[in-house]
Formats: sequence, C-alpha cells, structure tokens
Amino acid sequence: MDNIANMITAIRNAGAISKEKIEVPYSKMSLNVLSLLKEEGYIKAVHDKKDEYKIEVVLEYGNKGIPKIQELKRISKPGRRVYYKITDIKKVKNGYGNVVLSTPQGIMTGRTARSKNTGGEALFEIF
Repeated sequence: MDNIANMITAIRNAGAISKEKIEVPYSKMSLNVLSLLKEEGYIKAVHDKKDEYKIEVVLEYGNKGIPKIQELKRISKPGRRVYYKITDIKKVKNGYGNVVLSTPQGIMTGRTARSKNTGGEALFEIF
C-alpha cells in the first residue's frame, strides 16, 4: 500500500469537488510531506490526530474557488524508484511548480535541495 499515492489522490479528488477538509491515514512520511506543503502555501492547515491514526488536511483555495493545487503527479512508485542527483533536479512548469524530494536531510522541495546541494528520491511534482 502506497501511503503517498493515496494521499495525493485524496488531495487531487478533494480539490476537484472543492471540498474544504479531508482526512488521510497517519504516517510520519505523510505528516512531513503535508507540513512541507503547508509551509509552501499549497494547503491551509494540517491537524495531527494520532489517537485516531488520521491526519486532517484543510485545503487552500484562491480567487473564485480555484484550488491552489492544480496538478499532482507521482514520480517515484513502489515498483520503480526514481532518484535525482543535484544536476537532475529541473524546474517544474518553468518555476511555477515544485518537485518534492526525500533526501538524507529530510523532505524538501527541489529548490531547497538545489540550494543545499543534495539529491534524493523524487516523490511527486506539484503545480
């Protein structure tokens, strides 16, 4: 079972129907990724419900109810892991999007990974 793919699908589907909140299964990896998305301004809030093994995610919407997260694309999958060196990290959508990486220094965006001169496993692209 791929927790990251399930979380991405839940966020994508909730944005398509303009849902305000969703709940995803709890995992440390999911919590770290969602915290990063909150710092980057893609989602409004993350509430940890450890006792219920869930994470509540409040989605962010812009003008006219358009979701901040337009597109999510999973890169690395359980059957095929994709790793990026520092030279492989490219801009997503001409700099308007981000790639989320799992690096030895933690979960970070491609911009941060380039500035810290580190590579890692490419989890997904977000726009």
